[in-house]
Amino acid sequence: MKAKILIVDDEKEIANLVELFLANEGYTIFKFYHPKEAIDSLEHTEYDLAILDVMMPEISGFELCKMIREKYSFPIIMLTAKVEDVDKITGLTYGADDYISKPFNPLELVARVKAQLRRYLQLNVRDTEASNIVEYRGLLMNSNTRETLLYDKKIQLTPIEFNILWHLSKNRGQVISSEELFEAVWHEKYFEANNTVMVHIRRIREKMNEDSKNLKFIKTIWGVGYIVEKE
Repeated sequence: MKAKILIVDDEKEIANLVELFLANEGYTIFKFYHPKEAIDSLEHTEYDLAILDVMMPEISGFELCKMIREKYSFPIIMLTAKVEDVDKITGLTYGADDYISKPFNPLELVARVKAQLRRYLQLNVRDTEASNIVEYRGLLMNSNTRETLLYDKKIQLTPIEFNILWHLSKNRGQVISSEELFEAVWHEKYFEANNTVMVHIRRIREKMNEDSKNLKFIKTIWGVGYIVEKE
């Protein structure tokens, strides 16, 4: 099934260019030059992704993004001629998923679209119960497909490594002892002086390119265990 993409940009040349490149990828495109027309279309079309220009008459891209987020969860990519960080922060605050500054490389835009759609469609985020998905700080895990993405790049984890990271991630904010982690993953009784968990944690960190001096995901609580902090 072809993904349906909404394009809203009052600059016709830009909108047509975006449409051309995405249509060549096989996507079904719905293009509007005015936000009001796009808003009306939301009532009868189920979109998979939206690309919104920021600077538009009457209704800005920020406002349109905010309106979409009141009812819909599909990814939103913002296009803007501005490069100020405050504008990016504004867009993300309103619910945008990504940001591209004009002028842009169309191939980069296509890559960004594919990355967002992969997360939204291929990993079945819409149709899978929340219990089967873990997503935080750029990490996305799907227990159904056993896939792990970090910043939209696939990480090849062994089944044991996946189970360790999954268990820690599902229990974010809790310190998990090596004993509890071992028994939850291996389903065997833990024995003293067992460094199996530590070795696997180290391998997971290496695959995630974790900085040992500034750990972002799995943190060690010395003498106690490991923790994945909440947002």
